[in-house]
Amino acid sequence: MKKVIITGGAGFIGSALIRYLIGNQLAEVVNLDKLTYAGNLASIKEVEKSPLYHFCLLDIGDEAGVRTLFREFQPDAIMHLAAESHVDRSIDNPLAFVQTNVMGTANLLNVATDYWKKSGRDFRFQHISTDEVYGSLGKDGFFTETTPYDPKSPYSASKAASDHMVRAWGHTYGLPVLISNCSNNYGPYHFPEKLIPLIILNALDGKPLPIYGKGDNIRDWLYVDDHAKALWLINRKGIPGETYNIGGHNERTNLEVVQTVCAILDELSPKKTGLYADQITFVTDRPGHDRRYAIDAEKLHKELGWKAEETFDSGIRKTVEWYLNNEWWWRPIREGKYAGERLGKGE
Repeated sequence: MKKVIITGGAGFIGSALIRYLIGNQLAEVVNLDKLTYAGNLASIKEVEKSPLYHFCLLDIGDEAGVRTLFREFQPDAIMHLAAESHVDRSIDNPLAFVQTNVMGTANLLNVATDYWKKSGRDFRFQHISTDEVYGSLGKDGFFTETTPYDPKSPYSASKAASDHMVRAWGHTYGLPVLISNCSNNYGPYHFPEKLIPLIILNALDGKPLPIYGKGDNIRDWLYVDDHAKALWLINRKGIPGETYNIGGHNERTNLEVVQTVCAILDELSPKKTGLYADQITFVTDRPGHDRRYAIDAEKLHKELGWKAEETFDSGIRKTVEWYLNNEWWWRPIREGKYAGERLGKGE
């Protein structure tokens, strides 16, 4: 059984990956997480008592701490998801994104390279990135693994830099590296600063449902459990040095997403009067808002056999149902860490 370090395992995608690996007894996992505002160990609750799961409270920039973890755990792979990831927050505090996403990744690469050379293990450094490094698309076309980088926000620029770092370590030091760039994820345990959980919870709380601009920005939506399965497949069967794009082939405008959520809520948890769509409010667009993202995941499908299992219609219904049934998870966040306020005005 593989031994894997997962950075950012208390976050949205990281926790889904841990639940998948531990729940199916696929690997022994150390969850390395600093537990910043978006980190939540409650997201690991269903597998936290497994003997295959371990937690390490640690900053990826802590060189001594990371070296100790590698030495003691002796991993076969590191799956690096820890990152500052919200575009709006990167507009407000860009240097925090540089520190974590660029410097933190460089520290992990440095430690992992030393460990790999000394241990002689069949080791892999897997870096999980975003489609936002490619910039913005027009009405046609898709991002492929060879699309030139053109990041538009401090967040995407920091992720692009970390991608380049990973490739550089692979080329210069021979470290077996894997990179994946994914489209917008959604699903259970998603921190409510992001569009879909924010809309669900604002709707239930009777608050406005804010949509940037005209709501015509387009995203390709990927159900988080499909992403977790893709990541593990890449870890096992991907070719070191290669990049794999992961997308759901589910393009929707932001307005369409919000309207779909509202329609499902009208069905499953109707208001006493009116419709949830009545709460939709259009707000000033955020600075530098990318127009359209869309992923071509054909390489991953042809070479490794992956295909998304969830359509947007099936995945979004599962997501809404989960939030309706799991107030224990999201209510403390809304009342403590984040209440739904506007971020990223660029002022």
